[in-house]
Amino acid sequence: MATKTGGIHKPVTPSAELAAVVGKGPMPRSEIVSKLWEYIKKNNLQDSKDKRQINADGSLEKVFGKKSVSMFEMNKHVSNHVK
Repeated sequence: MATKTGGIHKPVTPSAELAAVVGKGPMPRSEIVSKLWEYIKKNNLQDSKDKRQINADGSLEKVFGKKSVSMFEMNKHVSNHVK
């Protein structure tokens, strides 16, 4: 089976702010999103009333630029932090 290398599977380098949450080094976007969700769940950052909202802690606020984002806009903010 061929390794997928394009699109969401193409390795990207996270910014320093994003790397503080997901780790350093090139990794596929899919892995970045996966690690973000691990972090969000581990730190209980989903809003208790609306699970689609993510309440950013200090580290995530540096990535999102604000205190709260919806899970749908999270990827847009991630895009600003990868090369």
